[in-house]
Amino acid sequence: MDGGGITLAAFGGAGFGLLGLAGAMGVGLVFLQAALAKLRHRELLAGVIANYRLLPAALVAPAALLLPPAELAVSLGLLLGAYRLAVVVAIALLVLFAAAMGINIARGRSQIDCGCGRSQLRQQLSWLLVGRNLVLAALLVPLLVPMSLPALTVTDFAIALAGGLAVFVMFQLFNAIGALAASPLAAQRR
Repeated sequence: MDGGGITLAAFGGAGFGLLGLAGAMGVGLVFLQAALAKLRHRELLAGVIANYRLLPAALVAPAALLLPPAELAVSLGLLLGAYRLAVVVAIALLVLFAAAMGINIARGRSQIDCGCGRSQLRQQLSWLLVGRNLVLAALLVPLLVPMSLPALTVTDFAIALAGGLAVFVMFQLFNAIGALAASPLAAQRR
């Protein structure tokens, strides 16, 4: 039926593109916050990285030096539209972080701090955090699918921005609830 309306295929492509743009904005904000926190607490980062016991001691300091600027560059790439490289690096980092957590959980080392939140909201490693990182990576996948979409309208951009802010707020809530649930005060109430 061709009544000049939008087809399901066209809507699916546009929806997929908007989902990717919302994911890029949300994940870009997550990486921006992570980079700024690591830059503010630079002296703690090497210890957090070393605590995972995955890198040789000689690589811990270089990793701690390079990670914040890499996260900052990824965030700016996602937020400003230089998607392809930023998306690939963001997905790689999120999967790498998830793998590092998973390896330590499998080793029985879930009591260490993930290093992914603000210092006052420390979180022990858990499969939920691994899943959270994989979900964030999955939100970026639509940007890797080649498709031709019409130019974004202001409304499309506003919808994607609202979706990205929702992703970021959900990330913050997830971290805060997880950290508070594991806090000493929560343990006293049980």
